[in-house]
Amino acid sequence: MTEQTVTKPTLATASPSALASDHGVTTIADTVVSKIAGIAAKDVSGVHALGGGAARAVGALRERIPGSRINHSQGVSVEVGERQAAVDIEFIAEYGVAIADLASAVRRNVIASVERMTGLEVTEVNLEISDVHLPDEDDDTQPQSEPRTVRVQ
Repeated sequence: MTEQTVTKPTLATASPSALASDHGVTTIADTVVSKIAGIAAKDVSGVHALGGGAARAVGALRERIPGSRINHSQGVSVEVGERQAAVDIEFIAEYGVAIADLASAVRRNVIASVERMTGLEVTEVNLEISDVHLPDEDDDTQPQSEPRTVRVQ
């Protein structure tokens, strides 16, 4: 019988990444990646807002509370592994924008931003366009109807 030597891979060879080295491992929280992805998506011209109706309503209420901050990850969910991340984004598009081109631009910007800032490989960016914002719609106020006459005294 011959004796075989088994070499244990070092941390650097086991996971070739800028986040792992012989000196330690860097872990990035899901919230960090979702904020980066949310800001990158909002930076694309043609994206009106992130999130669907319910998420935007809760976000609008939260922003009215004194001392609160804007939720940059609204409408964004992520899965972060040791070396990779997957991103799902729901948003509202501006009317008149070519949605296929908009989706491509959002994917490109999100991937570039997340990979550049975190060192993670983005495996996929799934997009859901939940609505189209019309130019004459005002988000902060409901349409004003004519005053109704009181029928009961």
